[in-house]
Amino acid sequence: MHVIPALIAASLGGLFFQGGAWGADAYPQRAVRLIIPYPPGGAGDIVGRMLAVRLTEALGQQVVVDNRGGGGQIIATELTAKAPPDGHTLFLASATHGINPGLRRGKLPYDTLKDFAPITLVAESPLVFIAHPSLGVGSIKELIAAAKAKPGRINYASSGPGTGGHLSVEMLKHYAGIDMAHVPYKGAGPALIDLIAGQVQAMCTSPLPAMPHVKSGRLKALGMTSRTRSRAAPEVPTVTEQGVPGYESTLWYALLAPAATPQSVVKRVHMETVKILKSSDIAAQLLNQGAEPIGSSPQELQKFVAAEIARWTRVIEQANIRAD
Repeated sequence: MHVIPALIAASLGGLFFQGGAWGADAYPQRAVRLIIPYPPGGAGDIVGRMLAVRLTEALGQQVVVDNRGGGGQIIATELTAKAPPDGHTLFLASATHGINPGLRRGKLPYDTLKDFAPITLVAESPLVFIAHPSLGVGSIKELIAAAKAKPGRINYASSGPGTGGHLSVEMLKHYAGIDMAHVPYKGAGPALIDLIAGQVQAMCTSPLPAMPHVKSGRLKALGMTSRTRSRAAPEVPTVTEQGVPGYESTLWYALLAPAATPQSVVKRVHMETVKILKSSDIAAQLLNQGAEPIGSSPQELQKFVAAEIARWTRVIEQANIRAD
């Protein structure tokens, strides 16, 4: 990577930003922190690190991953909201960002829509129900039957209370009339480790970290949460196909910054991120693992998050889901 030419280009480019607050100063002026609200090893961490490497090349400054797991992602989200709005702190939000307002009404230390500058919707993905082979189930139908035979005795892991994986299982419990015990972790990485070891029996998570373990035989894939089968694993039927009509849940990742971040910075990061998502190698990596690269506008992302908050709030109310 030719850092000096990249810095010169960034400096010259800064002169032409409309409405820029930086004048002749280049953005970024120092390393950029990318806050990821989960520990290493999960899908969000995989996506975030892909972006960090390529944004480092595009921006001419190091983009440093800062994993801040736990707290239902509230710890990392609040940290972002309160960071200086100068473009040197970015945040990789996930579906949990749209879930928390409905799950924790009046208890969030930030405003999900007002305290963040939207940049772009990075990718969307279905989730996959997976199980340890010792559970003896190979499909959603078999999982439901096992849960009905042993109410509350099957343990399922999640990457934390209020995350997409947690809510997806709670929705299945509501639709199918079953009971399973929730075991929350600080991220999908630690949860997967314990699932592979047989410490917990099932989980619903992104295909990105899960499918390699399915292909190796260490885990069983039971069903996809999307309306249609995933291109990454077309052999895995959807939950709806297996007798749970109307069931659908998706995972997404979005790039945000603190509110009041200069629009010139938002435009620069948006432009570079969309280029990355359109590059053939990154797009192929995401598609091969079941995620669809998006690259929306900031305005589209803001509308999307608002719609997700409304959708999940309805689901939470209808299923009477509570944060553990």
